[in-house]
Amino acid sequence: MPQDYIPIIIQSFVVLGFVITTMLLTHLVGPKRFSKAKLENFECGIEGMGNARSPFSVKYFLIAILFVLFDVEVIFMYPWAVNFRALGKDGFIDMALFIFLILAGFIYLILKGALKWDTR
Repeated sequence: MPQDYIPIIIQSFVVLGFVITTMLLTHLVGPKRFSKAKLENFECGIEGMGNARSPFSVKYFLIAILFVLFDVEVIFMYPWAVNFRALGKDGFIDMALFIFLILAGFIYLILKGALKWDTR
């Protein structure tokens, strides 16, 4: 029923109002002191060096994205393992297909050389 969503809509408006009000008040009331030391980059207490816009190897980002992709895929296996007996034969077949597709993607990446790290 649509009237069941009224508390959620009210809570959403309250949250948005709080966030917007807080951001505006901190911007208007907060101190505004600018100095050379405050405007410098700060990274864990280490002095900055070099240009922050120096290019990274695309391989670094590719490995990071592949790690996240396969890590998320493994998360789907945990609920399946917990409910293995309850899911029965259909659950086993579904997970076997899922694992097959993951392995096919992984083999494709290996054959394309996506995991070879060149130091050049």
